[in-house]
Amino acid sequence: MEDLNFTLSDHAMFRIEQRKLERQWVVATLKSPDLEEPHPQDADCRIAYKAIAEADGRVLKVVYNTSTDPIRVVTVHFDRRMRGKL
Repeated sequence: MEDLNFTLSDHAMFRIEQRKLERQWVVATLKSPDLEEPHPQDADCRIAYKAIAEADGRVLKVVYNTSTDPIRVVTVHFDRRMRGKL
């Protein structure tokens, strides 16, 4: 993912705005996640996690679809269950 090219779903755009998330946090999470895993219910999707220092170390979860070109971010939120695990 050197030249990161992605789109945001309407849902992801709404969540970013609603939760006052920084777009640069999404980019950082996609470019260099602290943890990445396949989505348990959708083989086309992956989940990237990153601890965000500017957000008190909270862990951002970015779900994205790898079957689209460019990749498409499906949803974004802080994952309370991952705090302190990365």
